[in-house]
Amino acid sequence: MDFLEQKAPPIREDRLAACGAYGGSCCDLSGQSKKGGCLFNTKRTFSQTQGCQLSLSLGMVASMRDSVVVVHSPGGCGANMLQMAGINRVFQKLRSESARGLRWINTNLDEVDVIQGGEKKLREAVLLAEKEFRPEAILVMNSCVPALIGDDIDAVLDDLQDQVNARIVPIHCEGFRTKIQATAYDAVYHGILRNLVGEDNAKTKRVLSDDPLTEAERQARISRTVNLLNVGSMSRVDEIELTRILNALDLEVRVLPCFSHPDDFTYSYEAALNVSICATHDDYFVEHFQSKYGVPFVLRTIPIGIANTNKWIRDIATFFGIEERAERFIAAETQELNQALVPYRKELSGKRVFLTGGEIRIMTTAELMHDLGMEVIGLRGYHFDKFGERLLDEFLEDVPEADGAVFNVGAGQLFEQANLLNRLKPDLFVGHNGCNGSAAKQGFPIFPLFGQSNDYLGYQGVFEVAARTARMVRNPAYNRNLGQNTKLPYRESWYAEEPFRYIDQSALEDEGAEPVPF
Repeated sequence: MDFLEQKAPPIREDRLAACGAYGGSCCDLSGQSKKGGCLFNTKRTFSQTQGCQLSLSLGMVASMRDSVVVVHSPGGCGANMLQMAGINRVFQKLRSESARGLRWINTNLDEVDVIQGGEKKLREAVLLAEKEFRPEAILVMNSCVPALIGDDIDAVLDDLQDQVNARIVPIHCEGFRTKIQATAYDAVYHGILRNLVGEDNAKTKRVLSDDPLTEAERQARISRTVNLLNVGSMSRVDEIELTRILNALDLEVRVLPCFSHPDDFTYSYEAALNVSICATHDDYFVEHFQSKYGVPFVLRTIPIGIANTNKWIRDIATFFGIEERAERFIAAETQELNQALVPYRKELSGKRVFLTGGEIRIMTTAELMHDLGMEVIGLRGYHFDKFGERLLDEFLEDVPEADGAVFNVGAGQLFEQANLLNRLKPDLFVGHNGCNGSAAKQGFPIFPLFGQSNDYLGYQGVFEVAARTARMVRNPAYNRNLGQNTKLPYRESWYAEEPFRYIDQSALEDEGAEPVPF
């Protein structure tokens, strides 16, 4: 895989044959995903809404320190940055004393620019960013409108690079290109790999010592260094917990890319291993990194729950040849954790849970909920691809009784979610931001799938999730009252319909897939 010579990465529908529409059981999804791209042919005859990859890309780049984001778009698209301004300063401060508030410029394209082109405004915005802020990097986000009218932002930015001191990073994240919002991660990583990583992109060339002892020490440090790739849904306490685990294995940790400085990427190839916590987030980056710099990677699972945290640690330990040390650490942590979980497992035993969010995150979280004694009755993933297929097979091995659980694929289709919840009536809804409000109005207790203030990952995350989940299940009065006094904007007749009636799965039916009975 090598797309770095291109201006923009391919969309995930083309690169991974990612599926954005499916309704069935976990067992059927596992089988159908292995049949030569049948899932890719599924589509919706009606779609309520979908995510925009610009907003997801902005969520990553807005956290970068000592940089300015130029959103080349109409004002409405640029307004995406407002939702990030409140939390960005706080969470940068948790990671660096030199953190500043959000700095961004919107080119504010209007009707005249749509006719005459917006390249002049883009040029002015980049020069203003350089003059006002003197940043280390200027991240230019290309939205739908300039892409549709044909603005050649790469030519403009290539010309401007000789006029500014900051490194300019074009990011092609036009929302209309894809229905798989996770393509946004590829767009950001594509820009970073092309414009920030590597000595060729260094502002000041590094001078290495001629002292062989000093060079030997540097190589020794590199041989124990891992790049821990964080994501926007990873809190600071998550980072601290995973760093604690890796330090216990005598490894040094460099955390990228969220909340990093542009200079952190320059020599990031000086590492022994790239450690991902989410294949959906990182596969584009780690595979190109291995191809270009020879740095291998771990991409198997998210360290959520005891089983997946143990798998994650063992994969890393196998690479470094420290299996015995890792097993001692796992045994000690697991024993202490299992003792602490006894009261929560008793309290949660038999409770029914429904989960929605990213494909990797919901399956690892579902395994955690099962380990706490809960019954997994349904999952909704935003999309599904080969990484989800691999993890679903592992999930069904660990939790075979979940093979008949519902699995719905689709981002933004809250009408399908409402129908499913009305039928399944779970005791707990575990949801992604944007879905929780709808489920709460139906009266279901809500447990957020992630949160910037809480711990979800590693062994500490297991205990924290157990304690918070038990508290939600113990006291659902607020959501019950909400459900009794609010109503979603769907007719009662919709709740009597088959929930997947607007998904065209004719290709799957030809292969013998059975509809889910309700």
